[in-house]
Amino acid sequence: MADGSVFAGPALRRLRKREGMTQAAMAAALGISPSYLNLIERNQRPLSARVLVQVIDRFDFDPRMLREEESIGGVDGLARRLADERFADLGIDRDEVNEFLSTAPQAATAFARLYDNIGPETSGGMGDSLLASRREIERWRNHFADLDHAAEALADELRLSRSDIGAALTDRLRDKHQLSVRILPLDVMPGAIRRLDLHARQLQLSEMLGRSSRNFQIALQIAQLEQHEAIDKLVAGAQLDDPSARQLFERHLTGYFAAALLMPYGRFLRACEQTGYDIAVLQRRFGVSHEQVAHRLTTLQRVGQRGLPFFMARVDRAGQFSKRFSGASGATLLETEASCPLWTIHRAFERRGETCVQAICVDGADSGPDHWFTIARTVAGAGSSGDATFVVVLGLEARLAGDLVASKVISLDRRDAQPIGMGCSRCHLEDCRQRSLPPRGAPLQMDRTQRGITPFQFRPLQARR
Repeated sequence: MADGSVFAGPALRRLRKREGMTQAAMAAALGISPSYLNLIERNQRPLSARVLVQVIDRFDFDPRMLREEESIGGVDGLARRLADERFADLGIDRDEVNEFLSTAPQAATAFARLYDNIGPETSGGMGDSLLASRREIERWRNHFADLDHAAEALADELRLSRSDIGAALTDRLRDKHQLSVRILPLDVMPGAIRRLDLHARQLQLSEMLGRSSRNFQIALQIAQLEQHEAIDKLVAGAQLDDPSARQLFERHLTGYFAAALLMPYGRFLRACEQTGYDIAVLQRRFGVSHEQVAHRLTTLQRVGQRGLPFFMARVDRAGQFSKRFSGASGATLLETEASCPLWTIHRAFERRGETCVQAICVDGADSGPDHWFTIARTVAGAGSSGDATFVVVLGLEARLAGDLVASKVISLDRRDAQPIGMGCSRCHLEDCRQRSLPPRGAPLQMDRTQRGITPFQFRPLQARR
């Protein structure tokens, strides 16, 4: 409880029911209004430190129980597991997920543990490590308050501004750690973008890195040198058994601090709100790349100072996700191994360097929001000469996107949204000309007398909502 509050609505509701109390009675015992207690129980308000002390004092309650569901990531974590395509035909919506966790928390935890041990159908090898690391990131909603505060304090100390970020970071390495920064030719560092040479006391960077990437690599080095204890504690607290998963989580946390140093929380959030989350302006103002801004937008969940709940993903030409961060968005459309060709992320490859926006309605996203506004743009692989290309996509619930600069050019009306699926095997959209596979669990209808516009005709599942 580093930030003094915790979202623990289901746990508090279970406590109230165990005590046989109405909301009015418990609210009176805790010295708060029934309406405020109702918001807490629905996870629309955090359980503050003051109210938590009252709960412990009045009900002799173990505060560790208030965080029991965090071990599986709460409603969002359970929803992501139930979004597995093996359950696609069940039509499980978010209300059912919430009810499962609220009324049978131990059973929900048991299911989550069993699922994690078995894993998704496509897991295996390094995929398991990536999945374990990602689950830990999502458990925190990709917001690490202590690292953010430390980065913000250091940024204030260095007085970083858009004109001298690189110089300030370089000076920090030299003055505090006796390390100089040296840019080396590609033929000297083939296959590497950063190297720490302690013998020469140099941080060596490839000439192939742009200015924003150079600054980020210097910030990474500062994170490794100055935040290793804080990062080690977070990694240890994750209790990840797999060494590769621990290393991946550590790498994420190091990058998190570096991004927070370049884009200090308070200043960055104010800039977002002032500019309508204009990514191009944010890039220039903070001297960062499009992808760095996209990462940062998924982390803005400081209590009392929250930004909009974006998700972010990076996809290659084959439709494979190499990065997925749901943050606080509640998005489940990333919980798939195949992306829909109707989603504009695929068209973005053909419009290199352009920003592609699209409103979508997602078939198969029953356990989370299904109406989204998305922003997609190509980015080059780190240190590449342009031969490695990916698309970075940001997403925000359409109902929250009205004030975004990027959303002004399209309709956010649900009726105008592009229907997409979560991969053909999980999608039940009919008459889709892009369909490559039949939907799993849907009975096929084969007619020898005619052929439809798609190769697979199927009977819609009645159970779907």
